[in-house]
Amino acid sequence: MIYIVRNNQQFGPYEPQVLKSYIEDGKILSCDKAFLQTNTSDIQTAGYFLTKIGIKPNVKHKGNLLSQIKDIGRELIIPNDIFSRKEFLKDKRLLVLSLIGLLPVFFIRFSLGEFFTFYAIALYFSVIWGLFFFYLFKTIQVKTKTTILLFFGSQIIIFVLWDIFQLPRWPIISFFYSLTESTNWFYQLTGFILGVGFWEELVKAIPIIILIKKAKEPYIPQSLVFYGLMSGIAFGVFEGVQYQMTVNSKLDYSSAFFMNVARLTSLPFLHAVWAGISSYFLSFSVLYPKYRLSLYFLAILIPASLHGLYDTLGWSILGLILTLMSVILLMNYLKQGINYQSKLSK
Repeated sequence: MIYIVRNNQQFGPYEPQVLKSYIEDGKILSCDKAFLQTNTSDIQTAGYFLTKIGIKPNVKHKGNLLSQIKDIGRELIIPNDIFSRKEFLKDKRLLVLSLIGLLPVFFIRFSLGEFFTFYAIALYFSVIWGLFFFYLFKTIQVKTKTTILLFFGSQIIIFVLWDIFQLPRWPIISFFYSLTESTNWFYQLTGFILGVGFWEELVKAIPIIILIKKAKEPYIPQSLVFYGLMSGIAFGVFEGVQYQMTVNSKLDYSSAFFMNVARLTSLPFLHAVWAGISSYFLSFSVLYPKYRLSLYFLAILIPASLHGLYDTLGWSILGLILTLMSVILLMNYLKQGINYQSKLSK
């Protein structure tokens, strides 16, 4: 005698031949859980026990192909409301799935030129990163409208400083930039920290500082870290498009492919992490203004140093370890936030 278990409910016991007929009629499945009346601890399937005693159920087809499709019915194959605009907009999962899966195809089909294609694809990945960051760091203070304004506002600030005011060409900055080409490791590191890291992290912090000044209530660290992540992604998009149209276009195919992918994925993510660290310290400068001088200093120094070290080490093993350390550092800062607050409040 064999017992059947389905959805935590027990049925039977059945004689083997009776069970065989039920399986052939589709009332019981061969893969349903089963156990013998004489051994309740040995859980297998109905098909397993029948096969073991030499019985092999044969499920017969109900009619031919066309009759089966007729029985299934048109409404199960093509639902009546499949193209309903109301139903489509109501299902958020469908909207997200469609946007993530199909946007690149539309970008390719309706391309308005090289720059817009690169920029659109970069925005696509930014949205994915944004959804990911929102899932991990969302708070009641995080607003969609503020996020969008900050993202595009950051790019406007970057464009004005980089392309209009030509910030990298200013004498003091260009001097440190020139050190990045040195064969001396110390000079190169100095150039990447003070010529690249410092200024890029400072520019990414500007939208956060503006956000703080305009705030109607103090932001908790996690909220400002989220906005910092989005400012970093915005910078990564801007920088990535520029590199794709200039430096990357001069590389060989395999190198260009790799760098284009990196400029859309990992490198914007790194920019986001460093900007998140900066925003973390900026949040404490608001909560504890007595320490704002040192917190401003740390908000730029720490991410700029990580940024400069990474640029110096590149894709070496040490460079990759440093990228992981940046992520670990940000997560630990957030975990230790309460300890920082208790210490600074004394």
